[in-house]
Amino acid sequence: MCGRFMFQPNDNDEMQRIYQLAVDDGYDPKIGEVYPTDKIAIVSAGDNRVKVVTMKWGFPGFKKGQSIINARSETVMQKAMFNESFMNRRCVFPTTGFFEWSKDKVKHSFNYSDDPDSLFIAGFYKEFDGAQCSVLLTTEPNESVVKIHDRMPLILQKNQINSWIYDQKFAIDFLKSSMPVLKANNV
Repeated sequence: MCGRFMFQPNDNDEMQRIYQLAVDDGYDPKIGEVYPTDKIAIVSAGDNRVKVVTMKWGFPGFKKGQSIINARSETVMQKAMFNESFMNRRCVFPTTGFFEWSKDKVKHSFNYSDDPDSLFIAGFYKEFDGAQCSVLLTTEPNESVVKIHDRMPLILQKNQINSWIYDQKFAIDFLKSSMPVLKANNV
């Protein structure tokens, strides 16, 4: 389900560049452990190239105080709440890993290694009451996550970011992609 992730610009040069781009444009993204509804760094479409902005993580839900933070890759195009945003406003969540909890409530962190490597999660956004809000995509878990949780984020490689944001056919096809093998650590 991916209900939390890390954004550690002080421990990762690539995340530091992303963070600095946001700060240089007047934004103040949340760093450290990121929770739903936090204002986070997001990579989105700019005029001629991608840009880094901040926006709230989560669409307003159906009940007061509820936030919808994830969308299933398998059904995103069929859901009225998500379809138009997915088709027209894709973005990327820059992270240094994400968390999942097992059925026995043990917290696990996931990344490519023990280091806070760059890990990019596919998402999309929409404006609500004058504020941009983002949702990340989840998919069926691969062998590295399935023993812990029944969902995992839809993970992009760095060289796929522009295609995800600007190429609708790529994005639609990517919804069915196999996810990379990750390393799990108990937290």
